[in-house]
Amino acid sequence: MPNITARIQFILLGFSDSLEVQLLFFVLFLSIYLLTLLGNVLILLVVHSNPQLHSPMYYFLCELSLLDVLYSSVTMPKMLTGFLTGSRAISFEGCVAQLYSFHFFGGTECFLLTVMAYDRYVAICNPLHYAGIMSRVACVRLVAATCLVGSLHSILQTVLTFRLPYCGPYQLDHYFCDVPPLLKVACAETSLNQTVVVVNIGVVALSSFTMILGSYIRIVAVILKMRSEDGRRKAFSTCVSHLIVVILLYGPCILIYMQPTTSHPMLKTVALFYTSVTPALNPIIYAFRNEEIKKAVKKLAFSKIFS
Repeated sequence: MPNITARIQFILLGFSDSLEVQLLFFVLFLSIYLLTLLGNVLILLVVHSNPQLHSPMYYFLCELSLLDVLYSSVTMPKMLTGFLTGSRAISFEGCVAQLYSFHFFGGTECFLLTVMAYDRYVAICNPLHYAGIMSRVACVRLVAATCLVGSLHSILQTVLTFRLPYCGPYQLDHYFCDVPPLLKVACAETSLNQTVVVVNIGVVALSSFTMILGSYIRIVAVILKMRSEDGRRKAFSTCVSHLIVVILLYGPCILIYMQPTTSHPMLKTVALFYTSVTPALNPIIYAFRNEEIKKAVKKLAFSKIFS
């Protein structure tokens, strides 16, 4: 990597130059970020404080909440600072760190959702062996594997992107450092990078989504054979929450990274949805659709009020 790149500062153009619009965005996205922190930290506290929730499903849910907090924290604080102070510059090193962290947490979350689908598959389709298959050690290993694969995915994206030379004025038509806007300001042929982006993201998204789909095909087949209506309803309820989260994460990502050279203005809006809105919605989706979480939240609140 040339020494000159260490002195580069990228300019994140963001959304608007209007001071009034920036202040409005600051209030809006600060509220969303605080909601993300509050909702996900609440799930972590509720699961930790309730022994009845110390099961593999809720262990993975805690990991998802932690990833959502870290994932949104990669982009939101910098974006909020830009809205408030007008400072849009980010150093070359900061851009590298942001891109790596963004793809690491995002990739890890994709694989974690696959693991969560496998957990539901074992719980519903093979309940007698569930405790043995999804032991504490197995759960820790599965989470470690998601982090490892997410790291490999992120390293590939980061190394291939920042091996390129960049041309001034180093303006990124985005609100954070990501592969598509960086490729547009590179001073070299980027067809290889574009191909790698499509293939890498495609393999990650398609393989994960295929495994999730395969798990749910088997799950639905087993649920439809259940004689108990209450059992079917409970099984569907735990699966629907997970499926909604999968759709909210995978849909926008596929739309953006399957066409990395597209400059459609809606792509920034789509990216904003899955980097800020989706992490805030995930705890709401699980809390409102899960009776055990709702009971645990009420119990925790009651104990704090009368302690």
